[in-house]
Amino acid sequence: MSASLATAAANAPAVLRRDEDAVALLTLNRAASRNALSRAMLAALREALEAIAGDESIRCVVIAAEGPVFSSGHDLKELTAHRADPDGGAAFFTETLDDCAAMMQQVVYLPQPVIGAVEGVATAAGCQLAASCDLLVASETAQFCTPGVNLGLFCTTPAVAIARAMPRKAAMEMLLLGEMVPAAEAQRMGLVNRVVPKGQALAAAMEMAGRIAARSGAALRLGKRGVNAQLGQPLDRAYRLASEIMVENLLAEDAIEGIGAFLGKRQPEWRHR
Repeated sequence: MSASLATAAANAPAVLRRDEDAVALLTLNRAASRNALSRAMLAALREALEAIAGDESIRCVVIAAEGPVFSSGHDLKELTAHRADPDGGAAFFTETLDDCAAMMQQVVYLPQPVIGAVEGVATAAGCQLAASCDLLVASETAQFCTPGVNLGLFCTTPAVAIARAMPRKAAMEMLLLGEMVPAAEAQRMGLVNRVVPKGQALAAAMEMAGRIAARSGAALRLGKRGVNAQLGQPLDRAYRLASEIMVENLLAEDAIEGIGAFLGKRQPEWRHR
């Protein structure tokens, strides 16, 4: 890459946003650095997610990436540069991990469903981002890995998302072996929803997002909140929480319209309220 092209790439937004009807596409735009989750990338993602959270015209989100790597995880060069700090980098490491944790929680608690589209490799915190999405579409050539154990740095924070997306033993297999997991195997293990031909992950994710976005925005927001609220709760409390949100949903305009349309054998006209 020429110096001028490199400068242009460095000055381009770290995260691109494109809206297609009610779907927002966020694209990690640092292919040259393997879309590492640098502090700048984390800040850009947090800003984009915050804007989408308050945008009721958006009913589904897709996260994709430029280049052959979805995300390589934390920027190890950026972290290593701070080992020369008086505290050995402890403050910078803490701030970075706090920022990353906050961004991952934004994905999980975003009012809109989030679909990850992985065409290449997702490793470490990049795999964490993929696992944090509500749904995951992967190319048949995509691979997932938590390689920290190979570096003497166990992927403890990525494990938070991975262990919630997969059965415990499958998550521990990934975390303890630190080996590349092909998309088909990742699907079998519960990390990936759908595997599609090479080059089709984004198109498949956008098609799925379009079908989701055609539903009631109110139902989608309440439904995602309800699932997150009851997960990990004792069964009785889970049902109480789910029932409370179900009542809220029943009182919503779209539920009245949807049930009426079903009983009247017609198509509903959503107001997303």
